[in-house]
Amino acid sequence: MIRGETMANHFINVLPYLYEGIKLTLLITIVGVAIGFVLGAFTGIARLSKNKLIYGIATVYIEVIRGTPILVQILFIYFGLSDLFGINLDKITASIIAIALNAGAYIAEIVRGGVQSINKGQREAGRSLGLTPTQTMRYIIWPQAFKRMIPPLGNQFIISLKDTSLFSVIAVAEVLYQGRQYASTTFTYFEPYFMIGVMYLIITIPSMLLLRYIERRLDV
Repeated sequence: MIRGETMANHFINVLPYLYEGIKLTLLITIVGVAIGFVLGAFTGIARLSKNKLIYGIATVYIEVIRGTPILVQILFIYFGLSDLFGINLDKITASIIAIALNAGAYIAEIVRGGVQSINKGQREAGRSLGLTPTQTMRYIIWPQAFKRMIPPLGNQFIISLKDTSLFSVIAVAEVLYQGRQYASTTFTYFEPYFMIGVMYLIITIPSMLLLRYIERRLDV
């Protein structure tokens, strides 16, 4: 009974720590993925360019990011840039940049695949209507392609959300870091780590349900 009361107290006491951590986790994820989407959209379009220089730059960026672990990217951005160029980023800025660069590379491939999935006849139809290639992309190709991008974009958001747990290595006070702080001061491990898992599920499960709802509404 005493153990049960102690566990209950730890479940309650750890919540303020995790609440602060989850706010920072969401901030980094939302801002990072939003920037990553803009970066990925331009890079994905660049991957379709016939200009070899533009295509090459986009390809190198995507392959470098996808071919290296995000943990290495985080350490490089936070420690490597400071060591090599004297660029001292604060932890949150470095975290947002890391998420944006990482998500941007994967989103670029999502964008490229989405655009390529649209029948070439759509482009020809746009041209026959007198639209420029840019107008054809904006008014005909992109709206159709974006609908098809929604499921993988949702998955990327959830992946990026879970990747934020790696920022504890540079002492960013996200939810895992906060839980570890509580565990190290109380020598209690089950309750904080259990609650961290619950908090991630509280975010990811509704996100997946919302994503499925949007897919059904848009008939993706």
